[in-house]
Amino acid sequence: MTVTLVGLIAGVGWASGISVYLVAGLVGVFGRLGMVDVPEALTSTPVLAVAFGLFAIEFVADKVPYLDSVWDAVHTVLRPVGAGAIGALLTGDLGQGVQLGAALSSGGLSLVSHGGKAALHAASNSSPEPVSNVLLSTAEQGLAGVVVWLAVTNPVVALVVVLVLSALAVWLLWWGVRIVRRRLRRRRARGSGAEAAVDAASPEDATTSR
Repeated sequence: MTVTLVGLIAGVGWASGISVYLVAGLVGVFGRLGMVDVPEALTSTPVLAVAFGLFAIEFVADKVPYLDSVWDAVHTVLRPVGAGAIGALLTGDLGQGVQLGAALSSGGLSLVSHGGKAALHAASNSSPEPVSNVLLSTAEQGLAGVVVWLAVTNPVVALVVVLVLSALAVWLLWWGVRIVRRRLRRRRARGSGAEAAVDAASPEDATTSR
């Protein structure tokens, strides 16, 4: 594969970890505009309608606390598989070996970005502040769109950006897990303290002490 194609596959794969439906729709639109060579399977009107329809649902679900984490859990398999399928389609005329490599690379990068996204949303949901979900989701989806655009218009730059973002996603996964665990421990500690206070103030204890 050329560097240009590698950058395209990398950008599409990483962005799919945020929203595979948005990626499928954008790639199809860019293909129709002649900006990138895309198989007809991605540029047909029914495929575009389904892709953007599912993205519309995801756009809302991803901004609702806890529902976003459920959506991410469901898409832990769907996003990498979808990314792999798109990667394979983009290299379908280069032989089965290249096609398989593109599918694995695209799917792997999708899993990395998906992991960072899921961890970040889980950390956000453990906080009582709801506005952060809307801002966080909007920023992620906007970034995914930019990465796809870069992958089509400047694949080399997209490749560099994806490498940086993938490293950030790995760090976010580690950070998000730590934050969630810390907040869960605090909640358990507060719950244990409350139970102890109730037990100490119960009438049975008061009667016993007399």
